[in-house]
Amino acid sequence: MMEKSYKEIMPEITTFIFDVDGVLTDGSVTVFPDGELVRTMNIKDGYALKTAVDKGYNVCIISGGTNPAVKSRLQGLGITDIYLGAHHKKDQLDEYLDIYNIDPKNVLYMGDDIPDIPVMKICGLPTCPLDAAPEVQHISAYISQKNGGKGCARDVIEQVLKVQDKWHDHFDAKYD
Repeated sequence: MMEKSYKEIMPEITTFIFDVDGVLTDGSVTVFPDGELVRTMNIKDGYALKTAVDKGYNVCIISGGTNPAVKSRLQGLGITDIYLGAHHKKDQLDEYLDIYNIDPKNVLYMGDDIPDIPVMKICGLPTCPLDAAPEVQHISAYISQKNGGKGCARDVIEQVLKVQDKWHDHFDAKYD
């Protein structure tokens, strides 16, 4: 049996799950003299995440990082399911899917590195940024043309919402 293409899976997506470092950030950190680690997140990714939340999609973050500022930023976008310090991401995924009774086939997961692979193998639509590790690219049904932290989350959210006629359906199409 031939597997579905990512475009055939997008209409079935109800849930977005993202890693943080290397997906919502470019994977780099600035280390201040006091040891604080600072990351940069893309505003366009933030807009798309908030739009997905506002449209009623399930949005979850599963990350090995533990930065409280990252959690605060994501909460500010309306995301309530944030798993930080997740070193075995499959455990958090299983818990999340169980809590909300979500079928893994309806989940788009975007990861960029080796710890994401076990989760990606379970989800219906495994995706990654353009600069993801080769092993992650190999198992991804869709590879964004955007790098991590440079709009890759916006890319996949926008595509799913457009396929489902939910991207900007609240705006008037006339801009002039």
